[in-house]
Amino acid sequence: ELYKVDTSKLQPAQPQEFEKDEDDNFHVDFLTVSTNMRAYNYDIKASARHSVKVTAGRIIPALATTTAMVCGLVGIEFCKLVLGLQSQGSDKFLNSNINLAAGSGNFTTFAPDPPVAIKTGLDSPHPTSFSSWDKIELSCKSKELSVDQLVQYLERSFGVSVDRIFLHGDQDDKAIYNAVDRQKLEWSIDFSEDGKVAVSDGVFTLWPQVRMAVQMLGRLPPTSGQRAIFKSQVEKVKKALDQTKESFMNRLSGPVSLAFREVYRPAEEGDKQTYFDTVFNGKDYVTLGVDCHTDREDEIILPCIKYTFTH
Repeated sequence: ELYKVDTSKLQPAQPQEFEKDEDDNFHVDFLTVSTNMRAYNYDIKASARHSVKVTAGRIIPALATTTAMVCGLVGIEFCKLVLGLQSQGSDKFLNSNINLAAGSGNFTTFAPDPPVAIKTGLDSPHPTSFSSWDKIELSCKSKELSVDQLVQYLERSFGVSVDRIFLHGDQDDKAIYNAVDRQKLEWSIDFSEDGKVAVSDGVFTLWPQVRMAVQMLGRLPPTSGQRAIFKSQVEKVKKALDQTKESFMNRLSGPVSLAFREVYRPAEEGDKQTYFDTVFNGKDYVTLGVDCHTDREDEIILPCIKYTFTH
């Protein structure tokens, strides 16, 4: 994304004296936005503007610190990325160990440790391990996959059964695909000619209140005036089940990007929706996580999926 920035429109930076008590200079506003951008990236609690203002006022500027030196060393490693040295191997990048209190003699550099291997639980020829840097890259710019096609691709490629597909790193129960919802397609509510009702057991787990209505329809005689009340209750649940099935099928057959937007776009109007729309429309990919298992019910861990698409 950084390569797409039009540098011709950038304005040269000018040094300014930091002043937290003058709102017209936007210094505190800049600090607040930068702080909360970092908080969003690392799942840290966001800070209010007045808190940032108080904290910034307590900071004592100091240049000859370990923090300043570390920032410089990190900047050097970023320059290596900009130069494309990552294509020449990890030995071009260095870790550093410094201690200003012990003098310049205690400054050492060394090759970084290899990334931690995460076991997938799969058997060869499928990948048996990966690192946090690895991704499953799916480019669908010419034609998007539907959610169902994505599920089939993962199951076919890795020999697993997919339980959930969700925003990578998200801890909520939201998901663009959930195998539990797929089971609802097999649920049914059917009325027989003699007025009795046949209901799948799964229906009672989601709508437990309908159990009594079904039982009463089985007990009351056809001439009972109370049958209409219980039948109405069952018909409402049947309608809700049909709507649930239709909603799931629409998402299952629709493109992955649309399902992602429907699930994760904030419901409440305002800044959260605007922020989501800006980020979503500005990117041509989403990152997805997968919960899955084998036929032996062994839990499988797969790398993050980078799903690229065209708006």
